[in-house]
Amino acid sequence: MNDTLSQQLTPSQKKAVFHLEGPLLVIAGPGSGKTRVITYRIAALIDTGIRPFNICAITFTNKAADEMRQRTITLETPAGAHISTFHSLCVTILRQFAAKAGIHPNFTIYNESDQTRCIKQAIKDCGLDTTNFPPARCLDAISNRLKNNLIDVDSFKSQADDFFSETLARIYARYQQILSQANTLDFDDLLMKTAFLLRDHPDVCSELGNRFRFLLIDEYQDTNYAQYKIAKALASAHNNICVTGDPDQSIYRWRGADIRNILAFEDDWPDATVVKLEENFRSTANILETADRLISCNLNRKQKRLVPTKPPGQDVIVNAFADELEEAQALANQVKQLTDNGASLNDIAVFYRVNAQSRAIEEALIQNQIPYQIVRGVEFYNRKEIRDMLAYLKILVNPDDEIALLRVINTPARGIGKTTVDRLRTYASHKNITLYEALKKVGSIDSLSKAPKAKIAAFVNMLEQFKTDLTGQVAPLAERLFIESGLQQYLKAAGEDGKNALENVNELINAAAQYDHQAEKPTLLDYLQQISLVSDVDAYDTSIDRVALMTLHTAKGLEFENVFIVGVEEGLLPHERTNTDDADDLEEERRLFFVGITRAKSGLYISYARYRTIRGQLLRTIPSQFLFELGINFAELTQEDDGFSVITQYDFNPGQMVQHGSFGLGTVTEFIDMGENSIVVVKFNTGQTKSLMLKYANLSKIDNI
Repeated sequence: MNDTLSQQLTPSQKKAVFHLEGPLLVIAGPGSGKTRVITYRIAALIDTGIRPFNICAITFTNKAADEMRQRTITLETPAGAHISTFHSLCVTILRQFAAKAGIHPNFTIYNESDQTRCIKQAIKDCGLDTTNFPPARCLDAISNRLKNNLIDVDSFKSQADDFFSETLARIYARYQQILSQANTLDFDDLLMKTAFLLRDHPDVCSELGNRFRFLLIDEYQDTNYAQYKIAKALASAHNNICVTGDPDQSIYRWRGADIRNILAFEDDWPDATVVKLEENFRSTANILETADRLISCNLNRKQKRLVPTKPPGQDVIVNAFADELEEAQALANQVKQLTDNGASLNDIAVFYRVNAQSRAIEEALIQNQIPYQIVRGVEFYNRKEIRDMLAYLKILVNPDDEIALLRVINTPARGIGKTTVDRLRTYASHKNITLYEALKKVGSIDSLSKAPKAKIAAFVNMLEQFKTDLTGQVAPLAERLFIESGLQQYLKAAGEDGKNALENVNELINAAAQYDHQAEKPTLLDYLQQISLVSDVDAYDTSIDRVALMTLHTAKGLEFENVFIVGVEEGLLPHERTNTDDADDLEEERRLFFVGITRAKSGLYISYARYRTIRGQLLRTIPSQFLFELGINFAELTQEDDGFSVITQYDFNPGQMVQHGSFGLGTVTEFIDMGENSIVVVKFNTGQTKSLMLKYANLSKIDNI
């Protein structure tokens, strides 16, 4: 079999595929056949006599994991290797060793909306105001500052030394208490509890290390500290760790990813073999040259080339438009031209930095009758009717989930109002039992009258009847629940308003039926687990002929024949939240643009608008400095009727003192020569640093003292 595999691989791919024992770092540029290397490596390991049971391959999205599984099947590789996302692996481990992890094995997983409700409750229980302690800020701190860095409640309490930290420690403690009482974990708990389990129980670490004797980790540049510790623990017994990734595509720093994990791999594993996959099988030479020019401006990277295997192809096109409406209309016209020339709509994608940018594009596509899909899959599961259905299903496997129970106890309305619920919760608190246990003991609650008692008893009886149907397929149970809970009739009664909701629930049931068909042994708990770990890109449907609209972050891992990247302007790309004084922040934004560029196979269309509507105001924009780094000649993009004179000569140099009408005195730190659109970066005495388009900045030079 080795000979067959070898014939389909480049020399560098062969080196990675047939490496056997010891640590291996594969630096895989975009379009270099990374997934092929991983799947072929699994096949090659099995071919040498390694049992599939002893192989574990980890990636970051369900879509990527599914693709790996399908490719191993295509290679006729014996089944049995564990292929999943990091979070799915952690769920498997925690269910197996639940007792040692201090949790119940039937735990459910909170998604972002559940977490938001939970953190709001925690803030309220601490007697605090969400105005002063915004839930989103608290969740971000708990997730990225604490859990992803393996800082639990006790550790954080001991190091909190200011008012905000001490208050956050109280919120964190209450948040974890609510999760525990509901027998639920959030996404970060899956990682943190697994890392602690491996750290605190050497027997578990040894058992899993012996099980997974060969560990393969994809997208290693996107791992956070918790994932890094899990990987290191699992490989500590045998050192058979193979990681693939590309520092130039590390774009998730904002959610805890640490590029140092891949940059320092050789420090962690000094005897590591390093293989660089530099041949690119995806993009034309023109596109790769553009990408290389951009990313070479980053310093925090491993040097590699993007070696094209395709001829140059058409030029990369950069357009300037008057505003976002003109930009969107031109995009729609170009899509029409592409399809007229034989292109498929599902091989065309539009990337943007923030979701709000999609509005103008959607309107232009609708006006031109061009079908499209927005790749934002998580939003489907955040719709009210879907969350109602999932809350019912969660209660069946985990009755302790109080947030789910409170959501459906009177949905649809069944006469169980707030006063009744408050009395139920008070009873549960006094008896130190869960809310669901209180519902089951409703006959003993003296504070409730006969009528609500009867309604609660009927509600509990319905749920208990559903529970008898948990051993079979998920779709029939979901359909039965939809009908017998009253949700279907409630939505039908809503007329036109309920029509879309009905269609959405039917789509959920269809998805459950698909799960039933594909799962070896379908269970409701496993189905809910899969849904809770869904990501935006998992919802991308490649089978329908529609233009794909998505953020640059979502585009990671995908490829299209033709790609449009819109809104390449200062404040959007790089984003306004980017700290231009922080080189790491700016480099991450540049990597994000690099990822977008390298998704394109043959056609790449980049654009910016001179004016853009931001928060209801039409504002003048500044072209992104990244366009200058691509080597764009901005003079060629200037329209004759722009109304502004072209400035051809400047002498603002770093160190030059300047005066600005609004910001006061400052010092030039950088001058970016972009022809008429040149940018001067000034650090003002107020501490602010601003990137200003020189022709509008009205800067006055001050003689240096």
